[in-house]
Amino acid sequence: METEDVKKMNAPKKILIINGPNLNMLGIREPDLYGAVTHEKLVGLLANWCREAGVGHDYFQSNHEGAIVDRIQEAYFEGVDGIVMNPAAYTHTSVAILDALKATAIPTVEIHITDVSTREDFRRVSYVALAAKHRIMGHGIEGYREAIGWLVDYLNKA
Repeated sequence: METEDVKKMNAPKKILIINGPNLNMLGIREPDLYGAVTHEKLVGLLANWCREAGVGHDYFQSNHEGAIVDRIQEAYFEGVDGIVMNPAAYTHTSVAILDALKATAIPTVEIHITDVSTREDFRRVSYVALAAKHRIMGHGIEGYREAIGWLVDYLNKA
């Protein structure tokens, strides 16, 4: 097989983008912090950015910790290549999400619209960071584009 054919076989086929609690309220919730882009608009942008990066994707948002754990586990059995995750408030509280990421060992990029390291003290702790390959914080909605690009590059090199 030619090298290009091998690269195509090994290239990531699908990533999963997970958004945690209250991110369905983008554009409504604290627009001074999170911006004016609505959740619906973000979902469209994510589809475009994945298409530009040459990778398929699924999108999932939930306000429920167990649903997020279930979706991470399902991703393992579906053969998802990587995860971009904004765990939102569960960043700072969820050992269950950390354990699901560790159990599946799916390469994950943690993303936050704001720079959580400069906010309240409790937001500076991230359980997800213990399993993530990379973190992007404080780049607004564009951080998702960066996360997709970083993850696709990482998967292509792996």
